[in-house]
Amino acid sequence: MLLIKNVKLVDALGERGPADVLIGEGKILSLDGGEAETVIDGTGLFLAPGFLDLHAHLREPGQEVKEELATGLLAAVRGGYTDLVSMPNTTPPVDTPEAVRALRKKAQALGLARLHPAAALTQGQEGKTLTEAGLLKEAGASLLTDDGHTNEDAGILAAGLLQASAFGLPVAVHAEDASLRRGGVMNDGPLADLLGLPGNPKEAEAARIARDLEVLRYALRRSPTRPYLHIQHLSTKRGLELVQEAKRAGLPVTAEATPHHLTLTEEALKALDPLFKVAPPLRAEEDREALLKGLLDGTLDAVATDHAPHTLAEKEMDLLRAPFGIPSLEVAFPLLYTELHGKRGFPLARLVELFTDGPRRVLGLPPIHLEEGAEASLVLLSPKERPVDPARFASKARYSPWTGWRLGGWPVLTLVEGRIVHEALE
Repeated sequence: MLLIKNVKLVDALGERGPADVLIGEGKILSLDGGEAETVIDGTGLFLAPGFLDLHAHLREPGQEVKEELATGLLAAVRGGYTDLVSMPNTTPPVDTPEAVRALRKKAQALGLARLHPAAALTQGQEGKTLTEAGLLKEAGASLLTDDGHTNEDAGILAAGLLQASAFGLPVAVHAEDASLRRGGVMNDGPLADLLGLPGNPKEAEAARIARDLEVLRYALRRSPTRPYLHIQHLSTKRGLELVQEAKRAGLPVTAEATPHHLTLTEEALKALDPLFKVAPPLRAEEDREALLKGLLDGTLDAVATDHAPHTLAEKEMDLLRAPFGIPSLEVAFPLLYTELHGKRGFPLARLVELFTDGPRRVLGLPPIHLEEGAEASLVLLSPKERPVDPARFASKARYSPWTGWRLGGWPVLTLVEGRIVHEALE
């Protein structure tokens, strides 16, 4: 038995407490205390449901020099995540039931965050031949996506939506028109021109979102089930407007935004530092502000990390050659807790919802709220500030564009079904 005394409760339903939370048998047994072998003083701390990340690159199989399940899932629980969706753009891609089962089996043996592998929408992520949605779902795939590659063939995407919907699987898309993006390494605009760097225009995202939404309309008209589209790492004001319009029209579409697009802009690239190189690129301040409003008004359903680790040697290449990607599993919630809630007064319950109920709805999972009988997959958080120090990361990617930022909201205890999987209590 574990008792967390005098702790504030925060979930999508709001803030309340303090309460004395008794945990046992993998559940919340009581909010009014009780006898326990282990007692934690939760004064000044707050308890929330465990986070779910819809979008993380764990690099296994084949790219373990960058990350592997053991380091990635440890980074996840240190970031407060009890559940995580791994992307399939590995070597080889996760495009078979056997690959999905192998990942789930290894993750279960590690006993850290629960893994919900995404599987590729097309074989080899080549955009030509669909994978077997039914068999992938049976093996434990949580969604289908060719993330890391854009779906250039609208007919294949339509067929994929139709097939996936028959098995209740969402299809997630990296919405970016490759012919407009070309070789862009940063946001297209005056700053890219000044720096002499190839730009990735906002229209590349907006044009592809617009097309994909029309493909979704077609699939809805042709399907006896209900196809469901999820837009990954949305980065632009216009892209947000398109999703907003689609939701108003009743289309089954959801969208996520990342910590980096919510806290950084293209201005960070003035120093030509590849740590800030990401796809889609960091955008202008007006795009960031639009995304923040989208978090509040419900256009955005989730915060997803797009945790994308590379070796330090790769990220120390010049801006043209360095790979795209930012690691963020261990700092995602503290970043937004500090920058949005602390500095801008963003409602804490809504912020927690974007890490919990929001992503769970995308996967069709029930919410976890802080009530008696609920599953004890929880995170205990401290508002105490400390600087971001990549040397302390569990991830193999021990670098960060936020190095030195003073953040609060750090996870100090993470429980998965009542088991302690991370503890950093003072």
